[in-house]
Amino acid sequence: MQAGNKESLDLLCVNTLRTLAIDAVQAANSGHPGTPMGAAPTAYALWQRFLCFDPGDPTWPNRDRFVLSGGHASALLYGLLHLCGVQQGDALGGAEPARLAVTMADLQSFRQAGSRCTGHPEHGWTAGVETTTGPLGQGVATSVGMAIAQAWLAATYNRPGYTVFDHKVYALAGDGDMMEGISAEAASLAGHLQLGNLCWIYDCNHISIEGATGITFTENVAARFAACGWQVLQVADANDLALLTECLQVFAQTQGRPTLIIVQSHIGYGAPHKQDTKEAHGEPLGVDEVRLAKQFYGFDPDAQFAVPEGVVAHFSAHFGQRGRIAHTAWRTQYAAYRAQYPALAAQIECLQHRALPEGWDSALPHFAADAKGLATRDASGQVLNAIAAHMPWLLGGAADLSPSTKTLLNFEGAGVFEPPPAAALQAKGTYAGRNFHFGIREHAMCAAASGMALAGLRAYAASFLIFTDYCRGAVRLAAMMGLPVVYVWTHDSIAMGEDGPTHQPIEQLPSLRALPGMLVLRPADANEVVEAWRVLVQHTDCPASLVLSRQALPTLDRSRYASAAGVGRGAYILADAEEGKPEVLLLASGSEVALCIAAYEHLKGEGIRARVVSMPSWELFEQQDAVYRDSVLPDGVEARVSVEAASPLGWERYVGRRGAAIAMRSFGLSAPGKVVQSHFGFDVAHVVAAAQQQIALCRAI
Repeated sequence: MQAGNKESLDLLCVNTLRTLAIDAVQAANSGHPGTPMGAAPTAYALWQRFLCFDPGDPTWPNRDRFVLSGGHASALLYGLLHLCGVQQGDALGGAEPARLAVTMADLQSFRQAGSRCTGHPEHGWTAGVETTTGPLGQGVATSVGMAIAQAWLAATYNRPGYTVFDHKVYALAGDGDMMEGISAEAASLAGHLQLGNLCWIYDCNHISIEGATGITFTENVAARFAACGWQVLQVADANDLALLTECLQVFAQTQGRPTLIIVQSHIGYGAPHKQDTKEAHGEPLGVDEVRLAKQFYGFDPDAQFAVPEGVVAHFSAHFGQRGRIAHTAWRTQYAAYRAQYPALAAQIECLQHRALPEGWDSALPHFAADAKGLATRDASGQVLNAIAAHMPWLLGGAADLSPSTKTLLNFEGAGVFEPPPAAALQAKGTYAGRNFHFGIREHAMCAAASGMALAGLRAYAASFLIFTDYCRGAVRLAAMMGLPVVYVWTHDSIAMGEDGPTHQPIEQLPSLRALPGMLVLRPADANEVVEAWRVLVQHTDCPASLVLSRQALPTLDRSRYASAAGVGRGAYILADAEEGKPEVLLLASGSEVALCIAAYEHLKGEGIRARVVSMPSWELFEQQDAVYRDSVLPDGVEARVSVEAASPLGWERYVGRRGAAIAMRSFGLSAPGKVVQSHFGFDVAHVVAAAQQQIALCRAI
């Protein structure tokens, strides 16, 4: 097939994207061909005519971001990455030589082990995949965080004559994305923040797995987004490249509000028997239908994975050349910027590489021993401010709970991230603020924090521990991507009291520990909080959940008990028997550690040798060598008691089959916190009794 004029070249490129997706799904006998077939013109218009992205450096900081929110349509993205010549190489920090991010072999091994073309796009595995998508709604919500990050970076670092950050964020979404609640949260937030750099493109093909969307989804999406403050544009036919281009141009010229472009498309476009049917959504077309669709496009029905002459060159002449020219100009400008503003450039480079600034921990507080103590959430607020004052890109907020989670940055100049005055859209405005009011939108908040982290910012998000249930999807993807988001979860147990069982977390703590890649820290007192923050700030390849108390906890006397520096090893001997030969081990995290210390002193008075082990982070403890772990939890001491006001799930790993676990095995109770704790056995008497029973049991064996 030979290329002709520009219009025929455009159509040839679009149809190549379609046939590559068809063939990839057919070869895998698995996948979703219909959406790539219908949305190919939309993606083509965006990538070929607008997206500013250097295929030779897919991590260029000022590149436009493209998020495929409907991750099931991954074959479309992989076709684009292949035809546009996006390079893998060292883009993601690896050591391999330069190569295409998506080779023809990858396309041909779609959804197979080792292929860069995974079933849903995976960030960190395939260059050009800006975020992991698949669970619907996550991509568009994460794109809001990316747009927030661009606005903050521009307001913070751009200077007259130096536009270091001015990129745009695009997300391609489908009907399923629009149905998910997280997208409504995210759209509301983006509209409120007036993110004029954000464009969602809604590929509306009216089909989901069960059939036509009319059986479930009949709302006026355009009116919903308009009510949220979005500009809404309409394209009646996805094949209308001219109108798609016009709408994207309107977005490019729009300030002060995000844009939604609703594009009407046909799922499975060109497949004569499956177009506009649910069968085109989640299964291969079948050999006969593939042939007919290729004939409709004017392609050889017997050719597979065909890339006609001129297609790659056409992408290179537009998408590729535009990105390369823009990147070269940016590098020249940045070199001058770096010479004039070396301190700002150093910050930019630091955040881009997830490095820590010098002196980030220079103002960390130390808390004196105090029997009354303070809540670990209060200590955390002090530590957070001490670090953030020396780490300008540490920023975040809460889901309408910053007074309760103590996550407000209150030092001079911290500011609030909010839209600038309408008359000053080009000015620095208030997008440089570091406090975020996410509203009661826990799920969108956590997805947005991921988007901010993907741009290099060190984002934190805060709420009550119980409300992790509302944002699990976004938290899970952050762990999957290894993003260093800091989650501050407060009101961590039944001790919060009067709000009752609906607000008292039980299973949430073990569920976070069960999440691969999540670092969980539940500190026991104010000085453990300091050390917990020290640890999590230095972990830049995983998210961290900091689990904190509402109630005051005693600040332990570290001249009498071990240093809180032991937090760095996940678990440590806080108080020990004489000569380090205990009869019983008392294990706890968080607020229950002080209870174990009180029980330890009581047992000591009775002549019983006990050891208290503070275990703020199981993940860190498991990373220690066997010698250290055995020194803390010696095999020879079988009498063991764990104390934690949560589900006991997992503690059997440390107390053994015959060990005792003082834990929650039901939901909580509405009553004052101390009453609730006593009701469920979280008091000195119960811990002492359990220790004595354990000793007796082991002696009897």
